[in-house]
Amino acid sequence: MLPRRPLARALLALYAALSAVHLVVQWYGADGWSRPTQALLMPVLAAVLLAEAPRPGARLAVLAATALGLSWLGDTAPALASGDTAFLLMVGFFLVAQVVYAVAFAPLRSDSVLHRRRVLLVPYAGAVGALTLVCAPGAGDLLVPVLLYGLCLGAAAVLATGVHPLAGAGGALFLVSDGLIALGAFVPGFGLPGDGFWVMLTYTAAQALLVLGVLARLRTPDRTAPVPGAAPADSA
Repeated sequence: MLPRRPLARALLALYAALSAVHLVVQWYGADGWSRPTQALLMPVLAAVLLAEAPRPGARLAVLAATALGLSWLGDTAPALASGDTAFLLMVGFFLVAQVVYAVAFAPLRSDSVLHRRRVLLVPYAGAVGALTLVCAPGAGDLLVPVLLYGLCLGAAAVLATGVHPLAGAGGALFLVSDGLIALGAFVPGFGLPGDGFWVMLTYTAAQALLVLGVLARLRTPDRTAPVPGAAPADSA
């Protein structure tokens, strides 16, 4: 579901173009261009959200924009450090971003797989559990933050299913993206050809789908709002 406003459409096209350039950079290993292109992604996507949202000050829009800002810090802050410190900076900012996403989506949980089609909780729990089992032996001192991040990531993905199908797909892709990072970091010998490409492909798609899902939800009339002129319902 594409944005309706011309500015938001133009910004989404810019995001797609920046994502494509960044993915080419990742595939060919042009490291000099990797950081600059990655640093532009989340600000442009946040601009899409705020330009298209019918109520930019709405709680859902503000929290989603905040999560994008924290994701931007997760993308950029690790460049200021190295080794485990850089990894912890990335995990820390993305952990808070996932918490903010979960808080943003929590009021819509009655529409999520927590209350509807609960059988779909099985693959989410299975994915988080399998990643934990596979990565735990190699996590060492980072085991606790990695476990905490996995739980928050899974919670945000599950709650995203209550926002809109697009957001649900975005939450699932976030699990895939961060799962690839965890496997590459903690499982000896694991590696995909062009692993950075696949991580960023799923990440950029996940964030875009989350934003489009949020926008679709914001355009949906509030089913709990009273209808103007309607008589109040009798209390039980």
